[in-house]
Amino acid sequence: MKTQVRALVVGGGAVGTAIAYHLGRAGWDVMLLERDELTAGSTWHAAGLLPLFNMSYATSHIHDYSVRFYKTLEEETGLNPGFAVVGNLRMAQSRARMDEFELYAATAESVGIPFEWLSPDDIADRWPLLRTQDLQGALFHPTDGYINPADVTQAMARGARQHGVSIERRWQVDAYRWTGAHWIVTARRMVESGGNLVPSDEVVEIAAEHVVTATGNHAQRTARQLGLRLPAIPVEHQYIVTEPDPALVEWRRTHGEHPVLRDADARWYVREERGGWILGPYERGAPARFPYGVPDSFRADLFPLDLDRIEAEYLSMIHRIPSSETAGLKDDYNGPICYTPDGNPLLGPAPGLRNMWLAEGFSFGITAAGGAGHYLAQLMTAGEAEIDMASIDPRRFGPWMTTDYAIAKNEEAYAHVYVLHHPDEERPAARPLRTAPCYDRLKARGAQFGQVNGWERPNYFAPDGFNDAASRSFRRGTWWPHAVAEAKAVREGVGLIDATPFAKHVLEGPGATAFLDWFTTNRLPRTGRISLTYALGPAGTIRSEYTVIREAEDRYYLVSAGAWHAYDGDWLAQAVAEGISRFGAMQLRDVTTQYGVFALAGPRSRDVLRGLVRDAEPATALSNARFPWLSAQQIELGMVPVLAARVAYTGELGWELHHPIEMQNHLFDQLMDAGAAHDLRLVGARAQNWLRQEKSYRAFGSDLGRDATPQEAGLERFVDMDKAFFGKEAMLATAPRSRCVTLLTDGPDDADPWGREAILHDGKGVGRLTSGGWSPVFQQSIGIGYVRPDLAEPGTHLKIRMQRELWDAEVVADSPHDPKNARLRADG
Repeated sequence: MKTQVRALVVGGGAVGTAIAYHLGRAGWDVMLLERDELTAGSTWHAAGLLPLFNMSYATSHIHDYSVRFYKTLEEETGLNPGFAVVGNLRMAQSRARMDEFELYAATAESVGIPFEWLSPDDIADRWPLLRTQDLQGALFHPTDGYINPADVTQAMARGARQHGVSIERRWQVDAYRWTGAHWIVTARRMVESGGNLVPSDEVVEIAAEHVVTATGNHAQRTARQLGLRLPAIPVEHQYIVTEPDPALVEWRRTHGEHPVLRDADARWYVREERGGWILGPYERGAPARFPYGVPDSFRADLFPLDLDRIEAEYLSMIHRIPSSETAGLKDDYNGPICYTPDGNPLLGPAPGLRNMWLAEGFSFGITAAGGAGHYLAQLMTAGEAEIDMASIDPRRFGPWMTTDYAIAKNEEAYAHVYVLHHPDEERPAARPLRTAPCYDRLKARGAQFGQVNGWERPNYFAPDGFNDAASRSFRRGTWWPHAVAEAKAVREGVGLIDATPFAKHVLEGPGATAFLDWFTTNRLPRTGRISLTYALGPAGTIRSEYTVIREAEDRYYLVSAGAWHAYDGDWLAQAVAEGISRFGAMQLRDVTTQYGVFALAGPRSRDVLRGLVRDAEPATALSNARFPWLSAQQIELGMVPVLAARVAYTGELGWELHHPIEMQNHLFDQLMDAGAAHDLRLVGARAQNWLRQEKSYRAFGSDLGRDATPQEAGLERFVDMDKAFFGKEAMLATAPRSRCVTLLTDGPDDADPWGREAILHDGKGVGRLTSGGWSPVFQQSIGIGYVRPDLAEPGTHLKIRMQRELWDAEVVADSPHDPKNARLRADG
């Protein structure tokens, strides 16, 4: 057994084995430790399905890679992974479900995943055992199917060994220790005793430059060992296997195997199994298990079946496949499958730790394993993956996350596998949790809340009795007119937005200026001024976005996206810690929860503030002469000290008002009173999203990420090429692969793009939207996206796929509304 390796992978399920394989293939010296036998965790009882269907662009790439990779394993290793390429038929009982499929298909088209549309008659012609009279149609993936989880894991293990990977079974990791240069991992030999695995006295210490944990249901044990909070907790998943169905047996005499069947509205999947059927439901009420760790006595064990819990799903299978009613039950499985609050895995760097990588929380581990290994290996060996992995990064959940929160959200995520995933979906479990002081005031005024990083944030405002859940749609929901009115209020009058969830840090000290100048792309502002800047990753692509307010010579107030608080904060904190020896002493403080933020914007915003500002000459306190655009000042609004920043994400005259959070309600009341004479309107995130697209303001996390350089994103004006900064050389070495553009679209009368749609030219895919919505100024659909560089010139005519139809779109110059920023600079 090796005691020194470059990378140690902990966990021998499908995910861990795939990671070891890909790291070995990249030429790294790798060892994998498994506490039991390979596949002894959730892998052994997984149904082995390979669904390509996923609303996430990154996860779609991961699943697509897995499906293609598994088809190559037998030729490479000589082991058949048991891949039955039978296809996947996803049926819809409602028009809304077909709308969901059409939105998903936009992602699939942009990734390059093949699919077909089938009518109920098409389905009945191909597979007459299915009842189709109550269906609207189906989406068919011809290239996927199901695989044997144990076989594919063993095939990857053989491939890993062929690439030099050492695989050691019956070794349990007991501790991790970082020396400052590498990890020391303490492992103990496990032995059989009375049917259980127990630790022996044999202990080894392994020195590893990098460690990857892929511990599946044991993620909570791993979290404790590393001093982390990880919301990866198993949920029960049960499936049943029937005896042979005579009608199916007869059908198979002359026909091929049925595809994997999914009736999303009935919440189940079904596939053939030795002449019978496997039914796997995603029912409501499935409980989370082992929230504090898997008992030592639990190995390849199962839970008792709860047939009452899945009765409705079982009856719906009989409805869809009438012949299955005569097939008795043969086997049942009820095992733990690890989940996370949003259903996506935790794949990437561990928060606060160097060279520690997590691959936990895989609820669809067989589907994702190959792609997870491929892209994580890219991230580890090259510094970045070819796709933006932020949506699956472990740091998307902050330290506020607790066990009870994870239990509630993981159970919800399981039950929501087949719930309609509206693009404006807001899930209710564990809410409200993080609330700004003004939450009750906003709610009383009709706020319909969404959540971002646990914070409650108004999406829009509606009258009493409005049902937010019933308003959701894949087209324009009943909330849409309210958001339109809010957007018009900002363009024509004045609006107030609660922006408290912004992430906020203070960086100060003798080394702060030199560090920040190296860490970010733009010139640093002078004292009292503001700049927008970007931090790049090692591949020269966009890692983080910051609004920088320079409060003093060596003191900076940094504002970044609230949704990415821990993701950005961890990156910044590690860079600061490593930069002290090079740049000098400095201190970073996270002040997010100390300050609330109101964004006041619109042509009348100065009039509202003028009535509140305490100044010797209030009439001129907010004029351009004393308070120019892109400047910040400490002012007093009534009794509240405020850091006022003259910026506006909406592209109108406006200020961000950063205030002590304990004074928020007083400030809110003062603003509402002062605004009454100016028709001040409360505004939510959806209207704000539309408004920022009219100004071509890119949103971090959708339009901006680690798969685009600043040049590709159209951010050259925020890059100072006369200075050195981290990632500059890699950025310059990257030839433009695409270009970010703004498009106006003549779309359908009842829908706007959501930011997932494929962009086409001459019938071929040339890019994808990353944002979408409605433009109140141009009275058209609007979107931001990436296209081939040669198609990025204003005036270029393209097509956007919406609801299976192609719609005309035109590339417009950036900032189509107020391109000279006259409204932002307006004096008064």
